[in-house]
Amino acid sequence: MDIRKIKKLIHMLEQSDLNEIEVSQGEESVRISKGNSNDISTSISNTDQSQAATNQDPIESNTEIIGNIIKSPIVGTFYRKPSPEKPPFVNIGDTVSEGDVVCIVEAMKMMNEIKSEYSGKIISILPSDGQPVEFDQTLIIIE
Repeated sequence: MDIRKIKKLIHMLEQSDLNEIEVSQGEESVRISKGNSNDISTSISNTDQSQAATNQDPIESNTEIIGNIIKSPIVGTFYRKPSPEKPPFVNIGDTVSEGDVVCIVEAMKMMNEIKSEYSGKIISILPSDGQPVEFDQTLIIIE
């Protein structure tokens, strides 16, 4: 969604008696709301990413994670396989040792192997293959 449209929506909200505006355009949506002190907050989402997230093992912010967490060291694209025709590095239920490659995060056309810092059994793989990931995002949980 174009930033000019978002700014125009913010201006319209400030000038009205409304407390919230939500607009969807194709697969993107934006929600703009103002609090009691006229502070404006904006939330922009892409429904493809939102739906992909709902297909994953849900880990809510208030859920305590039991196990060792492998997090993304960089921003990039998550891949479970070394190439499309090869099998995944690991699957849920597999046992890994410290130093085993568990996935790849591609950043700027560089394939970065992510190695396990722990030994144990894979209990969850959060991102989908090919999904964008953020720095410090949880990728894999090991029991």
